Amino acid sequence: MDFKNKIVLITGASSGIGRESAIEFAKLGANVVLVSRRKDKLEQVANELKKFNVTTMICQCDVSDKNQVKEMSKMVLEKFNSVDILVNNAGFAIYGSVSELSIDEIESQMKTNYFGMIYCIKNFLPSMLVKKSGHIVNVASVAASFGLPGIASYCASKFAMLGFSEGLKHELKNSGVGITVVSPIMVRTDFFEHPSFEKMPKFSPTSLSSKTVAKAILKAANSPRLEIIVPSVVRGAVWMKNTFPYFVNPILGKSFKKQLDSMKNAKIYSSKSSSADSLEPTSSNSNDFNSN
Repeated sequence: MDFKNKIVLITGASSGIGRESAIEFAKLGANVVLVSRRKDKLEQVANELKKFNVTTMICQCDVSDKNQVKEMSKMVLEKFNSVDILVNNAGFAIYGSVSELSIDEIESQMKTNYFGMIYCIKNFLPSMLVKKSGHIVNVASVAASFGLPGIASYCASKFAMLGFSEGLKHELKNSGVGITVVSPIMVRTDFFEHPSFEKMPKFSPTSLSSKTVAKAILKAANSPRLEIIVPSVVRGAVWMKNTFPYFVNPILGKSFKKQLDSMKNAKIYSSKSSSADSLEPTSSNSNDFNSN
C-alpha cells in the first residue's frame, strides 16, 4: 500500500510507539488522526507533523469508554468517510500479583488493551468493508504468547488481542480488509512509568526503540501475515515455548517469579520500616527507636 494521502488513525498517539508511528506515516505522506486521552500531548505531536505538510486531526478520547470511541469515530468518519489504516496501539500494564491487584486494576487493563481495540474495530470496520479496502494493525506484545507472573492480567489482554485478531482474519478473507498483530519485546517508552513498576529495572539491554516498532507497524499495514514479532529472532522463542512448553515454561516462570518475590519482599520491608518510623518518639530524650 502506498501511504500517500491515506487516512491513518492511531490510538495511544500522544507518546512512545504511537507518536513514532504517526511520524513515520506522515513522512510517507499519510494524513494522520491522533487519538489519546491527553490533548496537550496530542497537540505537541500534531505540531511535529506540520513539517510533513499532511492533514492531522486530534481526537481526545479514552478508548476504554465505548461511548467516547463512538463519538470519536463519528467525528472522524464525518470528515474522512473512512480510514485506510487503523492502528490500535493504546495500552498499559499494572505490575503485581493477581492476589495483590484489585479487580478494578485488572479490569482497567482489559478495558483499554482489549476492549479499546474492539470498540475501535467495531466503529471503523464497517466503512472499510463497504469500500473493500483497509488494514487493521493491533499492537500487542510478546506477552501475547507467554503468561508471566507479575503481569498476568496484561498478558491476558494481549492473549485476547491475538486470539481475536486471528479469528477476525479468517472472517475478513476475500473482503479486501487485512489485519496484522505487531508483537514487540520490551520497548523504551513511558509504559513503565506506572507506579507499580517503580522498583523494577526499567529497560533491559535488548529493549527496542519506539522507532523500531513504528517501522514494524508500517510493515504490518502492508502485510498479509497474522503476526509480526519484533525482533524476528524472538519468533524462535515463541516456537520453542509452543513446541516444548514443559521445558520453557518452568524456566520463564522461575525467572519472573523471582523478580515478583523480590518486589514483594521489598514492599514488606518498606512497610515494616514505615511502621517503625510511625512509632518513633518525638522527644529527644528517648533514643530506643534511633539505634541506627
